[in-house]
Amino acid sequence: MPIDPKLLQDLEERRRKIMISGGQDKIDKRHEKGDWTARERMDCLFDSGSFTEIGMHTRHHCSNFGMQNKVIPAEGVVSGFGLVAGQPVAAVSADFMAQGGSLGYMHAMKICDAQKYAMKAGIPIIQMNDSGGARLQEGVESLSGFAHVFYNNVAASGVVPQISLILGPCAGGAAYSPALTDFIIIRQGGAAGMYITGPKVIEQVTYEKCTMEEIGGAAVHASVSGNAHFVAQSDEEAISIAKRLLTYLPPNNAQEPPHALDTPLDVADDEGMNDIIPDSNNTPLDMQKVIARLVDEGSFMEVHANFAGNVIVGFARICGVVVGIIANQPAVKAGCLDIDASDKAARFIRCCDAFNIPVVNLVDVPGFLPGKQQERGGIIRHGAKMIFAYSSATVPKVTVILRKAYGGAYIAMCCKDLGADAVYAWPCAEIAVMGAQGAVPVLYGRELKGIEDDAERAKRQQELLDEYTEAFYNPYAAAAVDQITEVINPKETRAKVALTLRTLLSKRETRPAKKHGNMPL
Repeated sequence: MPIDPKLLQDLEERRRKIMISGGQDKIDKRHEKGDWTARERMDCLFDSGSFTEIGMHTRHHCSNFGMQNKVIPAEGVVSGFGLVAGQPVAAVSADFMAQGGSLGYMHAMKICDAQKYAMKAGIPIIQMNDSGGARLQEGVESLSGFAHVFYNNVAASGVVPQISLILGPCAGGAAYSPALTDFIIIRQGGAAGMYITGPKVIEQVTYEKCTMEEIGGAAVHASVSGNAHFVAQSDEEAISIAKRLLTYLPPNNAQEPPHALDTPLDVADDEGMNDIIPDSNNTPLDMQKVIARLVDEGSFMEVHANFAGNVIVGFARICGVVVGIIANQPAVKAGCLDIDASDKAARFIRCCDAFNIPVVNLVDVPGFLPGKQQERGGIIRHGAKMIFAYSSATVPKVTVILRKAYGGAYIAMCCKDLGADAVYAWPCAEIAVMGAQGAVPVLYGRELKGIEDDAERAKRQQELLDEYTEAFYNPYAAAAVDQITEVINPKETRAKVALTLRTLLSKRETRPAKKHGNMPL
């Protein structure tokens, strides 16, 4: 017996009402502001015809404050799964046209359904945020909903990739869910922003005046707070960034990244690498140029580009092998490690390790940044995060020491004893406890003080400096005590790293059984 046509008509009518959410007028107003609807964002993310929605007909059950008979299309959030460039992905997209995208209990359950589906299926999940925060009319139930979402964010952490897009307001408790995910992409301009309390509340409590952009805009989160990893100029660009990120990540922690191992292994010398090295080790080297020559052309995707520029992190491919790059940037703060750089690097290392992505470290670091502000700000604790992250990482780790590698920063950038599987050094590398200019007065201070003639003392100091540099400030001193795998010509760097990565892809390493370590957060 065929199904009653009236039932099918009713189904289509229900779908139609939900699909237009707040109505065509609201849709038109969003378009005038340059905003997309929640469903348009989903359409842009997923391959055509592949999206399956979860809970389209979910209804809120609140009976407070006149909400009894209020219909909120799809409970203010579109949730489901489908294919992105042919790969399975789960996603949720808050619908600002439906009760401001505010989170109520059933709204939260729809998000949780997508999170749980992603964990069971072992697929990435993308969250598109555009919400005024908690649904006040639901009281504590909305807070319970947030807690459920946060709990699942943490449960999924390190299991499947989690990417958040901030495409509208992300206020109050809503901001914590993105903060628990692996990557945050924030849109520039419009109403997009993240904040716990808005300007009015801040002024009421602290009498401090500020704008929404100053506390929650893309610029502040990308360059000051460090909350955002990428900035996009539109919804389309934000979704495009998320799609590109997925091309470097495995679907889950039990699988390998999408290496392109059919890429020919290029072992030819790169003469251009030698050409970018400055004549003096005191002249800053632009590490971006080194990275560009090391990785496959056009493959480098920098993460956190506007935050803590003294260290560079990002994804790339080297002869097809997906890698995470961590590199000092001597062009910024001389490449010193400071509080923000340490946090930035440690978090990225942990992400690579969670998803089986080999790490390549490019070292040109004169030390940790000195100063009262850094010491009082906890540089010891923050620097220890890098040491913890590298030491606990079991993925392949390849280190190249280009020039300076001094003191604790040499260790923190993944030396051999911190777990590097291979350490290569250029002939111009300087590996020591501290710079020669600082070391010689400490070691030979008494002798130098005993020389009364200024010219004679300066001459003797230069002699000692030359002797000390010859003895300790070259990579062969480190190689002699088994700290260096090989001293290489810079033009050999890409070939050596590529070959090493290929041999390390089968690496298996375990750590002592324990619940978890106690990272110096």
